[in-house]
Amino acid sequence: MRHMIQAKQELLTALETVLQALSQEAVAAGAIPAAPAAAFETPKQASHGDFACTAAMQLSKALKKNPRELAQTLIAQLQAQPAVERWVEALEIAGPGFINIRLKPAARQAVIGEVQAAGGAFGSQPARGTSALVEFVSANPTGPLHVGHARQAALGDSLCHLFATQGWRVSREFYYNDAGVQIATLAHSTQARLKGLKPGDAGWPESAYNGDYIQDIAEAFLRKETVKADDREFTASGDIDDLDSIRQFAVAYLRHEQDLDLQAFGLQFDNYFLESSLYSGGQVEDAVSRMIANGKTYEDGGALWLRSTDYGDDKDRVMRKSDGTYTYFVPDVAYHVNKFKRGFSKCINIQGTDHHGTIARVRGGLQATDVGIPQGFPDYVLHKMVTVMKGGEEVKISKRAGSYVTLRDLIDWTSRDAVRFFLISRKADTEFVFDVDLALKANDENPVFYVQYAHARICSVLRKGEEQGHDLASLGDADVSLLTAPTEYALMGKLADYPRMLTSAAQDLAPHDVAFYLRDLSGAFHSYYAAERVLSDDLALTRARLALLAATRQVVRNALAVLGVSAPDTMARDNQEHQ
Repeated sequence: MRHMIQAKQELLTALETVLQALSQEAVAAGAIPAAPAAAFETPKQASHGDFACTAAMQLSKALKKNPRELAQTLIAQLQAQPAVERWVEALEIAGPGFINIRLKPAARQAVIGEVQAAGGAFGSQPARGTSALVEFVSANPTGPLHVGHARQAALGDSLCHLFATQGWRVSREFYYNDAGVQIATLAHSTQARLKGLKPGDAGWPESAYNGDYIQDIAEAFLRKETVKADDREFTASGDIDDLDSIRQFAVAYLRHEQDLDLQAFGLQFDNYFLESSLYSGGQVEDAVSRMIANGKTYEDGGALWLRSTDYGDDKDRVMRKSDGTYTYFVPDVAYHVNKFKRGFSKCINIQGTDHHGTIARVRGGLQATDVGIPQGFPDYVLHKMVTVMKGGEEVKISKRAGSYVTLRDLIDWTSRDAVRFFLISRKADTEFVFDVDLALKANDENPVFYVQYAHARICSVLRKGEEQGHDLASLGDADVSLLTAPTEYALMGKLADYPRMLTSAAQDLAPHDVAFYLRDLSGAFHSYYAAERVLSDDLALTRARLALLAATRQVVRNALAVLGVSAPDTMARDNQEHQ
C-alpha cells in the first residue's frame, strides 16, 4: 500500500523541481538568492483541500508577475509531474495566489496501512548514530522539588522522548552543586534545629531554611539513620557538633527525598553530575587556563575578566573575583566542555527564565576555550514559573517559609498524568496556571481527560466490534477506500500529520506541540464519532471504520507516550454517553 506520507514527500519533490525551473532566470539575474523552499501549509479550512502552497506569492515580485497568473503557470507545470498525476485530485487557485491541493482519496486513506504496519514505531525515524544530552531539574539538594522543578521534569522528559523518536541516543542528566553556599546554609539550618532552635527564635540563623523538612532531617540525624539516594549513601554520626556529618547526611537525605519525588513522577536519570567534581578533577582550572592562553581574558581591579563582548554579550564578565573565587558561570563553562568531550553533539539545558543572562557568557566562554565546540552550543529551553490554583485561590509558594507547593503535592492532589500533561500543554516561556480543580474534572473541559477519553472511547468501540464478531487482528485487509466522509478525511489527515509534527517539535525544542496535536487529533476523532456510526449492518464499511479507529488509537497512544502519559482503556465521565 502506498502511503499518504510518501505521497506528500513525492509532491514536495515535484514542487521543488518546478520551483527550481521557474526561479532559474531570477536567481541568475540576482533578483533572488535561491528558489523558494518547497513547502506545504495546512489550509485554514479543511474544505479548501489537504495542502496549500504560497510559492506564487513569494515569487511574484522577483519574476514581475501577478501572483494569480504565476499560480496558474505553477499549476500547469505541476500537472505535468508524474507524482501530481498519481496523487492529486485537484489544484485550485484561491485568494491572492494560494494554490490549494486536494489529494485523491487513495492518498488520504493509505495512512491507515502505514500506522498498522509501524505500530508503536509510527512517526519515529531510524537511528542516526548521534547522542543528545538533556540536563534538567538539576535542583540543589536543599529541599523537596517544587512546581518549577515539576515543569522542568515534564519538559525535559518529553524532550528526551521526542528526540528518541528522531533516532537520537538520549541521556538524561541531573547536575547539582554539592558544596556551595546553599549547602552550607542547609547544614547550619539543620544544626540549629538539632540544638533545639526553630524559626522565630532569637538564635535562629537569618538565612536558614525554615521548612518543616529541616526538623525531619535533624530527627533522623539524631537517630543515626542511614539514608540511600540514587547517587550516594550516608550514615549520620548523631553528633550535633559534627557539622561535616550533618552536611553530608542532610544532602543524602534530601537527595533521597528528591528521588521519591522523581519516582512519583515516573522519571529516572541516567547520570547525576556533581559540581564539586569539576574542581576536584581540575576541569575548572583547565578551562580557565585555556581562556587565558587564548588571549580571551584580562585582569582589572584584581579580578580576571572574560572578553565576553567578543561573543555577543552586552558587557565583559568577571570570571575570578579579587578574593580568588570563581563566579558561577565559570564551572558552567567547564561542565559544558566536559559534556562535549563525552561525545554529545547536542546538549539541551532546561532552566528557569532567570538563567537568561548566563547564556551569552557560557557560550562565549566555550568559544574562548577553543576546543572545537560549535557556536550556539548548548541549546537552552527557558521556562517561566507556575501558579497553582486550588478551590479558586492561589496556593502561595514561599521557599524561604517552607510552605511552597512540591511536585509530590501536585501529584497527590491530582495524578501523575495530569501533572505531566498540564505542565507540557503550554510553551515553556509562557506563564502557566495549574488549576487543581480543572485537573480533577472528568469532562471535556479537562484537556488530559479529553485526550485520554478519546483513547478509552476507541477501545470501547473496538471491544464492541470484537463482540459482534469482527476480527481486529485482520483489519489490515479492510477496504479503506470506503472511507470518504468529510470527518474521515479530516481524521486521516491528522494521522498523517503525526510524523512531521514530531520532527518539527524536536527541531523547535517544543514538546508542547505534541500536547496541541493530541488535542486536535482527539477533537477530530470526537467529531467523527459524533457524525458517523462505526458499527453498522454494512460489514465492509464497519471493518474499514474499525481499521481507522485502531489506527487512531495507536497514534494517540504513541503521542501520549512521548509525554509520559498513560493511555487508559476505560474511563468514567461526568455526563452520560450520547450514543
